[in-house]
Amino acid sequence: MGHQDKVAKLNRTKSHRDAMLANMAMSLFQHRMIKTTDARAKALRPVVDRLIVTAKKNTLASKRQVADTVRVKEVFTKLYTEIVPQFADRTSGFTRVIKLGVRRGDGAPISVVELLTAKPVEETETKEKGAEKKGGGLKGALSRARAKAKKSAPAKKTAKKAAAKKGAKA
Repeated sequence: MGHQDKVAKLNRTKSHRDAMLANMAMSLFQHRMIKTTDARAKALRPVVDRLIVTAKKNTLASKRQVADTVRVKEVFTKLYTEIVPQFADRTSGFTRVIKLGVRRGDGAPISVVELLTAKPVEETETKEKGAEKKGGGLKGALSRARAKAKKSAPAKKTAKKAAAKKGAKA
């Protein structure tokens, strides 16, 4: 029976799980995007949503509640000055989980968790045309996953349909 199994235990004690999810939430607020396993990503979403909803109240009590979880002062100020104002008109759904595939070493399913905020403006260096690099790391993997999803999204034509279409035009 499935009674009292609402919490994803992640093979950890409660204190270890709470500390891990708090650290992951701080990393997400700091970097706006983190790469982790699917199970951890699914467990992280409600934690981050609850923190942002509490931070949006902007009272002394809510700041103290958020400070219990977000213990790094720089991340705390970034949450209140940059992230929460961007979610002023949104009531929930502050994160997005994108599945990337499996990890090479142990086959664990890997996902990217990202905040649905506006991307920070980064200074881009001038590049010559055609000299674009294939992005490495987390952002490169995410952009490749999005491009792959866009390619597979349109209706696929079979060879017979393409041949029939050419024959009809001729």
